[in-house]
Amino acid sequence: MSHMSVRTLTSCRTERHQANTTRPYRLTAPTFLPPPTGHKHIFLLLPTATMSRVVVYRLFAPLLLLGFVQVALSKRFEVISGNQTCLLAEFSANFSVSYETTAKKGATVLFSLPEDARVDNRSNCNNMTAPVLVVSFGNGHSLSMNFTRHNGSYKMDVLTVSFNESDNVHFPNASSKGILVTFSRSADISAKMNTTYRCTSDSTVHMKNVNVTLSHVRMEAFPSNDNFSKTETICHADMPPTVPSTTLVTTLAPTTVTPPTSNPIPGVYNVTNSNGTCLLAKMGLQINITYTTLLNESIMKVFNILPNSTHADGNCSSDRASLQLTDDPTKLIFVFVVNTTTNKFYLKELSISTRIPSTAQGKEITAKNDSLTYLQTTLGKSYMCHSEQTLQVNPNLSINTFELHIQPFRVNDAKYGTAEECQMDKDDMLIPIIVGAALAGLVLIVLIAYLIGRKRSHAGYQTI
Repeated sequence: MSHMSVRTLTSCRTERHQANTTRPYRLTAPTFLPPPTGHKHIFLLLPTATMSRVVVYRLFAPLLLLGFVQVALSKRFEVISGNQTCLLAEFSANFSVSYETTAKKGATVLFSLPEDARVDNRSNCNNMTAPVLVVSFGNGHSLSMNFTRHNGSYKMDVLTVSFNESDNVHFPNASSKGILVTFSRSADISAKMNTTYRCTSDSTVHMKNVNVTLSHVRMEAFPSNDNFSKTETICHADMPPTVPSTTLVTTLAPTTVTPPTSNPIPGVYNVTNSNGTCLLAKMGLQINITYTTLLNESIMKVFNILPNSTHADGNCSSDRASLQLTDDPTKLIFVFVVNTTTNKFYLKELSISTRIPSTAQGKEITAKNDSLTYLQTTLGKSYMCHSEQTLQVNPNLSINTFELHIQPFRVNDAKYGTAEECQMDKDDMLIPIIVGAALAGLVLIVLIAYLIGRKRSHAGYQTI
């Protein structure tokens, strides 16, 4: 069993299990908040009589307001060899996996890297030359990252995921009961030595039947100590947009398509039939298309659907409903169906057609995916998600939704039923709860420090 340790207050450091060569990289917690289940170490922080109330406040406030908010956003992992750390990693991961069911139909499941994710004993430093991080979670699932270094830089060379399709929780009715393994060499993660790679933005790696979206990433291979370097290498997606030069030139520069600077305006799109309103929808929509130019350059085009110029149409039945949106030249079709076994509805099919610039290889693009399982909600209720959510149609096309509220079945009096919130909205609620608990603990510590100091000051006087 690990021994009790007391850390200094210079930084928020990790607890090291000396018996293991690899283990999760986790933040320690002040004593007024209980440590996570299974932690044997306690970060002991108590005010002393010599500490003023101002010192106590300045000392604890940054730790509470910064450290614990990060824990809610991502997972931390570490790989070590002996007493030397070879890899630090902090990230969130979302998975989209397509598989075949026993009914010979395609299905797609979405899930996130869970809280119980842990560093697998297959992780190793390979003599400090090529670190490998293997993260295990759930019933036989794993994600691994292989790093290499060359000419003063390090990079993630291979990203591999492995899923156990016999896990009925994540892969219900899967026809295969074996292990699905897929890998990619396209993960664009690299940085200079002795710097931390940081990328807050979402980055999706496309593999066969699997998409992995990483976000809130901080990584460093071969760190100089057991903590992240202060110098950072920022990913391109987090870079601020460059301001174009106003210098007058005689030749015309090629046109570049820039993404919109603001989120799309939510529009109201309802469908009615002979019985009245049968589908209610309110959402902001943003289209992301990646296409290849005539010069074989890969370009991403991002644009918003404008509610004022969008026409809504569709049809409804007891077990199938469709919503068609047309904002010329773009057409979107959402198809919802009912799962009678679970008594839930979900988005099964999504298709899009639009025109792209004449510089592309082909002037029109169409895409369709009819094996989705997005937006699962209990019948009679509505689905609500204030957060930005990505609906992936294929590796080159996705739709971002904002302020989404939709109900395609059992609509009464043209009013939404009780809303079921998406997981992202639920996670956002954790931050104010954590901050509130931290502030309450801070007030308690300051009060105790004040009472101790006042009691000692009175003890110095004797009655004559």
